[in-house]
Amino acid sequence: MNHQSLAAFIWSIADLLRGDYKQSEYGRVILPFTILRRLDCVLAPTKDAVLAEYKVKSAMGVNPEPFLLRAAKLSFYNTDPLDLGKLMGDQDNIAANLLQYVDGFSPAVRDIFEQFEFHAKVEKLAKTGLLYQVAERFSQVDLHPSKVSNSAMGLAFEELIRKFAEISNDTAGEHFTPREVIRLMVDLLFVEDDDALNLPGIVRTIYDPTAGTGGMLSVAGEYLAEHNPQGHLSMFGQELNPESYAICKADMLIKGQAIENIAFGNTLSDDGHPSRTFDYMLSNPPFGVEWKKVEKQIRTEHEQKGYDGRFGPGLPRVSDGSLLFLMHLLSKMRPWTEGGCRFGIVLNGSPLFTGGAGSGESEIRRYVLENDLVEAIVALPTDMFYNTGIATYVWVISNRKPDARRGKVQLIDASSMWRKMRKSLGSKRKEMSDEQIAEVTKLFGSFTEATLATVFDADGKEVDRIVVMEGEPDPAAPEGGKVKLAPLSRILPNMAFGYRTITVERPQRDEAGKIVLGQRGKAKGKPQADSSLRDTENVPLSEEIETYFAREVLPHAEDAWIDTTKTKVGYEIPFTRHFYVFEPPRPLAEIDAELGEVTDRIKAMLEGLAA
Repeated sequence: MNHQSLAAFIWSIADLLRGDYKQSEYGRVILPFTILRRLDCVLAPTKDAVLAEYKVKSAMGVNPEPFLLRAAKLSFYNTDPLDLGKLMGDQDNIAANLLQYVDGFSPAVRDIFEQFEFHAKVEKLAKTGLLYQVAERFSQVDLHPSKVSNSAMGLAFEELIRKFAEISNDTAGEHFTPREVIRLMVDLLFVEDDDALNLPGIVRTIYDPTAGTGGMLSVAGEYLAEHNPQGHLSMFGQELNPESYAICKADMLIKGQAIENIAFGNTLSDDGHPSRTFDYMLSNPPFGVEWKKVEKQIRTEHEQKGYDGRFGPGLPRVSDGSLLFLMHLLSKMRPWTEGGCRFGIVLNGSPLFTGGAGSGESEIRRYVLENDLVEAIVALPTDMFYNTGIATYVWVISNRKPDARRGKVQLIDASSMWRKMRKSLGSKRKEMSDEQIAEVTKLFGSFTEATLATVFDADGKEVDRIVVMEGEPDPAAPEGGKVKLAPLSRILPNMAFGYRTITVERPQRDEAGKIVLGQRGKAKGKPQADSSLRDTENVPLSEEIETYFAREVLPHAEDAWIDTTKTKVGYEIPFTRHFYVFEPPRPLAEIDAELGEVTDRIKAMLEGLAA
């Protein structure tokens, strides 16, 4: 059963709740039962061995846990003789027996159900007379790993969350990221490390501070398992939403991960993994969400700890906390002396350019660029996410850049690499194919400039798109057709994104037009600035201020000067500007001819009506 069929079947069980529950409550009932049935099926092959071991060790008076874990061959177990199937044999005592069964799980699993407030859900279902029906339907779903893989189960969870969020007007996109976006990020993260990752028995750590249901961690694990079955990826994460946290924890549990590595709570105000660093990291923080609720803790850390804390470079405006997650990840990077770190983070367009020189956003950009941490920024197509259609970008950050990348940033415009979905899912109308993901990964891995050549036939219809790497010849246009070229990958020095904002002053003048001079102190005898004429100019770091001033300002205001005390350094990444292609307007003769044809058609139609 594929994940969509599975999700549809589980979703159909929600119909039993109609009338007794609000639609917005369906997910809080169905999701914990789905987890329960999955754990039930996973434990089934070793259940008898666990119960036998429990009986023996309990009689001996020794701590049975290590023996039970060994018997279960998993990182969890259940010591209750019941399971979901056996529960169906006693309809009158279904509530008490079900709660007894859940309490038989090992402590880490019980925490998952506590996050769902499962005991309260069972009691309400019992009161409405629906508990037995719901439990029975779930007992019929075969979620054994031999039937439903971990990957399919994760996708099914995401599909269920999306459906439940959709009917309750919730924002499903806060809980997970489209799988093809994750696959692209994972490929970008690992492509330069393929040789190292193929070493036998290699162990690496990966972290997601906004883990959601664990999709990013799962795809990264699948990548390593596919490339090196002997390798191991230890997964760490933190999640704020209780239901998403519980699902992530359950998923990690089944995968054999140490679930104590998945922390609960707000990553920004209560770091669940203090002092720990990682080999790889992935994150899709919420876009444009304010951080006012945790402002006090963050400002305190910024002011008291500075660069010894997580937020040393600066603080963004309170209306958008996405750059706080970027800085949090920076603090979690394994030092390059210990092997270094690379991470990918999805951000909207705002962190690229919001805030002038000296602002918190600019200072954060300045920090990552002056410390040569940005490897690449990839523009994704719009309409890729479930809860927003805005432009998004993947930032690839590393403190172990290959020699060829030192001092440079690669910009890749993948905004045109998409295909239309057969059916929209919320705001998501586009997706990237495996071939398109591979193309972007190749561009990044080869670290080269490239052009996208779009080929049109004689009728102006697009017939092909070809990626032309630097040094390769442009494709020839078909007879009567044309080829349109647009930059696809650009490589720029870090300095290209920096500038100095200079303050240009002009003198006050009296009624006779004479310059007003200062009368005392340091200002004595010097022209006094007229604040109403004050202006600012942004001078690229690559150019001398005096040269720029003489060329751009003095020809228009010969009495102007620079107030050097107000000069500030700023950084912005005007992504779109670097990929702008000028299209000359059509010839006037062509436009006139077209207008003439339209006018003639309208005239003929009017004449026909008059007749």
